[in-house]
Amino acid sequence: MQPRPVVNVEEFIGKTVGKRVPPSGAGLQVTLNQVLKTQKRGLCPKGVYRFKSHEEADAWTLKMMSRKQGI
Repeated sequence: MQPRPVVNVEEFIGKTVGKRVPPSGAGLQVTLNQVLKTQKRGLCPKGVYRFKSHEEADAWTLKMMSRKQGI
């Protein structure tokens, strides 16, 4: 007994439903570039930080995100 192919490549596809095209990443990349240009710095300072607990890390992240932006 031979295995049957899953898709018959010789079969004619009669109808395509819908006109959806996959989104291109170009629009998203343009938006991301604009956002990055407007930010003077990131949300948190760069580097490696070690915390004793997740609560301490969450408190530090919240503090860094809510501080005033330096002009």
